[in-house]
Amino acid sequence: MADEKSPLDQAIQQALDVLLYAPVGAALSARDELPRFIAKGRERVQGQLTLAKMFGQFAVAQGQREAQKALERLREQAIEQATRLAGTASTPSPSPPRPARDTGQTGAAAAAVYSASPANGSRPRADAPPAADLAIPGYDSLSASQVVQRLAGLSTTELEAVRRYETATRGRRTILSKVSQLQSGH
Repeated sequence: MADEKSPLDQAIQQALDVLLYAPVGAALSARDELPRFIAKGRERVQGQLTLAKMFGQFAVAQGQREAQKALERLREQAIEQATRLAGTASTPSPSPPRPARDTGQTGAAAAAVYSASPANGSRPRADAPPAADLAIPGYDSLSASQVVQRLAGLSTTELEAVRRYETATRGRRTILSKVSQLQSGH
C-alpha cells in the first residue's frame, strides 16, 4: 500500500509536472530543436518572399508597358492635332466655319479643326479617293498608329490611294512618312 498515493500527493505531483518539469523539459528541447525550427521558418518565409518579389517585378514591368503604350498614343494624338492645326491654318476651309463646340479651343483654330475633320462633315478634295474605296476598312475612325500597322500589307496602288486621301484630308505625317518609306522600298 505504500505505492498508493493520496489525492493530495497526486495533485502535488501533477502541479510539479505542469509547473516545473514541463517548462524545464521544453527549454532543454528548444535548445536542441531551435536550429531546426529556424531553418524551417526561414525556408518558408524566403519561398514566399521570392514569390512575392517575382509577382511585384511582373506587375511593375506590365505597368511600365501599359504606361508606355498610353504615352505613345497620347504623343501620336498630339502630333495629329498639331498637324491638323498647322495644315488647316494655312489653307482656307472648304465650308464656312461653324461655331466651336466645347473642346477648350477658341476662335479660328477651333473653327479650322472643326471644318477640316472628315468626321465633322468636310469632304476630301476631288483628287482624293473616297474613304470607302481605301484598302483599310474604317480608315477615318483609326488613329495614325493603327493605320501605320496596316500599311505594310498594301499594294503600290493601294498605298498611293492612302497617300492621296491622307494628303487631301488630315495630313497626318506619321502615315505619310510610312507610306513614302514603303513606296521607296525601305
